[in-house]
Parts: sequence; structure tokens; C-alpha cells
Amino acid sequence: MVKPQVSATVRGVPEWSCGCCGRWRVSLELIRGRYRYRLVHRYRPEQGGGVNVIGEVASVAELEDLLRRYAPVGLADLREAA
Repeated sequence: MVKPQVSATVRGVPEWSCGCCGRWRVSLELIRGRYRYRLVHRYRPEQGGGVNVIGEVASVAELEDLLRRYAPVGLADLREAA
């Protein structure tokens, strides 16, 4: 029996990160059959590394609101991650 895929990064679509420190990242993922923008905060290696998922939203307007509430960056600060 094959397990259904719960989450997958969309192929060909880049991940975006903030231009200042690179710790705030946004990716477009397929979650339970729907495309969602996922906002993640990455911790520095000296703090133990790891990620904290801040939230998942369905539209760019909702993503902008999520960034405004939880991150010190906006949509204009995001760059394509390397």
C-alpha cells in the first residue's frame, strides 16, 4: 500500500528568502492536494539550527498579511534562494 503524499515542494518553482539574513523563507508547496505558500523561520546554527513553520496560506494577499504580522520583512524583501 502506498502512502499518500502530504507535502511536496513544487518542482521548478523557487524558494524565496529575505535579502538581509536569509533566515525568513517562503516556499510554494502542494499540501493535501492544494498549493500553499509556507512561511518558515530558520534558526542560526549556533542556536541549534532547525526551522519553525510560521504559517501556510493560499494567496499572495494572505502571505503579505502573514509576513506583516510575524516577520520583520515584506514581499519586496524576498529574493530567490540559491
